[in-house]
Amino acid sequence: MKKLGILPRVYLAAVFVILYAPIFYLIYYSFNSGDGMSHFESFTLDHYQAVFQDTRLLIIVLNTVIIALLSALLSTTIGVIGALMIYFMKNKSARQAVLSLNNILIVSPDVIIGASFLILFTLVGVKLGFASVLISHIAFSIPIVVIMVLPKLLEMSTTLIDAARDLGASRKDILTRVILPYIKPGIFAGFFLALTYSLDDFAVTFFVTGNGFSTLSVEIYSMARTGITLTINALSGLIFLITIILVLGYYIIGNKAKSPQGVKK
Repeated sequence: MKKLGILPRVYLAAVFVILYAPIFYLIYYSFNSGDGMSHFESFTLDHYQAVFQDTRLLIIVLNTVIIALLSALLSTTIGVIGALMIYFMKNKSARQAVLSLNNILIVSPDVIIGASFLILFTLVGVKLGFASVLISHIAFSIPIVVIMVLPKLLEMSTTLIDAARDLGASRKDILTRVILPYIKPGIFAGFFLALTYSLDDFAVTFFVTGNGFSTLSVEIYSMARTGITLTINALSGLIFLITIILVLGYYIIGNKAKSPQGVKK
């Protein structure tokens, strides 16, 4: 493998510093005993303790996790079915039209999607709260799952399906023993991407959340409007730690799926 030169290494280092320096600066001052980020007085865990003592904040964290898990599971299921339907469409024009509609949802601004859902829920009489947030998160996560799963389907050789049919496999067997195992990395990638999108979404959630229900992104925004406190730093540090754990979990699962030991004989 060709090694990177000095300039590419310096460039990559500069990019990572620009991206991660503000995050570590924020986390660093979450341990500050003072009230601001202008001067570090002494080490303390009081701000983290304040986070765990705030019952309302813990309920919001639980709401966020439940919404993220449910939306990721449901959107992954629907997205996989959608990707399979697109893959088996015989009409190329119709397939391309559906893919274009799917991609439009991905690149559309979150503000437009959030406002559209707000208008829809208002027209049909859906009360803003848990249900409206969950439906919205499922809706904007489905195109992400489709775009992650479909390339794996396109990579799969059709001879695998033909060979399974020649051996007498039913449609169910072809789906469960040939197709799904092959596209498993794409399914995991879509699930974790949908999970992370749901966890950090703000624009869409801001429009469809109602009184008495909130998620972390909306709550942090509300807390920041009243004045930056180091409790926000502590909360952000915890979120960053959870994100690292999720990413590491994704890579561990992905490496196990790719390793020869993970392949059943």
